[in-house]
Amino acid sequence: MGEAPAFFVDHLENGHTNGFGVKSEPENRDTSVQIGDRSYVIGGNHEGNPLFLGVRIHDKITNKWSSPTVLGTGPKPCKGYSAFVLKEGRILVIKKGSASNDSIWFLEVDSPFVREQRKLLGKEVVAWSKGVRGNAEKPIVISGPSGVGKGTLIAMLMKEFPSMFGFSVSHTTRAPRCMEKNGVHYHFTDKTVMEKEIKDGKFLEFASVHGNLYGTSIESVEVVTDSGKRCILDIDVQGARSVKASSLDAIFIFVCPPSMKELEDRLRARGTETEEQIQKRLRNAEAEIKAGKSSGIFGHILYNDNLEECYKNLKNLLGIDDHAPVNGVEVEGINLPKEHTVTKMEDKILIQGTGDATKNNMIVLDLSSINGGAPGRTRGIVLDTVKSS
Repeated sequence: MGEAPAFFVDHLENGHTNGFGVKSEPENRDTSVQIGDRSYVIGGNHEGNPLFLGVRIHDKITNKWSSPTVLGTGPKPCKGYSAFVLKEGRILVIKKGSASNDSIWFLEVDSPFVREQRKLLGKEVVAWSKGVRGNAEKPIVISGPSGVGKGTLIAMLMKEFPSMFGFSVSHTTRAPRCMEKNGVHYHFTDKTVMEKEIKDGKFLEFASVHGNLYGTSIESVEVVTDSGKRCILDIDVQGARSVKASSLDAIFIFVCPPSMKELEDRLRARGTETEEQIQKRLRNAEAEIKAGKSSGIFGHILYNDNLEECYKNLKNLLGIDDHAPVNGVEVEGINLPKEHTVTKMEDKILIQGTGDATKNNMIVLDLSSINGGAPGRTRGIVLDTVKSS
């Protein structure tokens, strides 16, 4: 407890502190916090892009400035910020005058994720994570060979619990086909843009198919979770391996056929493929089953020898019974007074409105149970409003 409060680099002038280490700055001024010999300056824009908030680092020993690689989806610039150093290499950034779903952010500068990425990329790295209230159910990764019935199992879940589960919308660089809508069937994007976002760590998994990129972004999964639903990812073993290596905390399920003979019978019963295609699918299935069982990726293996029994086992794995709620709980925003002061007491952030309509109310953010983090959401913020004297 009692982590270091926010500090400000020497060249940031004309502001004033309120006794708790928070500096009130004129509009559009940079805010900085100091951790050891480094000052992290938050403000301006990132790489000349006015849509993303910039981050710079000042090393007091060398007296040099650097612009780190910024991972995750970050906040947009606004007229003012408050910033505090937290545990585990995180900086809390509170935006002034922002929408309820854009007011609380965490900049990770020395978290386990950032240290791993710094080692992997061989350069300075920071990462953004949006802060949201409450917790959420883990996303579900389901894999299995073609013809095993995983699509049928997912369809049964969606039909019985339409408000509990949802799919993320994938990204692709191919052109839209007839009747396909952007943001509904796919997020259609430019190849150079998607390659840059992959490099910036914004994708859980991706693959190149016939010269076009396809992938699942972290943000697309988080959007489903924010809506109060559990996100289902129907991907192959290679994709599941990429998700497992990411920071996403998910449930991994692999669906197996009772035997290769049964799988072959199911593929032939479709009547949609040639003999050559069936043999290719069987070869791929054999390799995928071997990888699924031995890779250490999947925490649960389901055998689909009886569809109804397998579906029952799937629901048990997900903690669903006959009394399961049919509606998810959408993430609520964090409404802050337009004008306010901010102080920090251990794991609590006290936000005091300064306008006539809000000066008697104080918002308390309890950060003692936050979880998750970059490059996805930081969840577990508990909010309370109290009367202040």
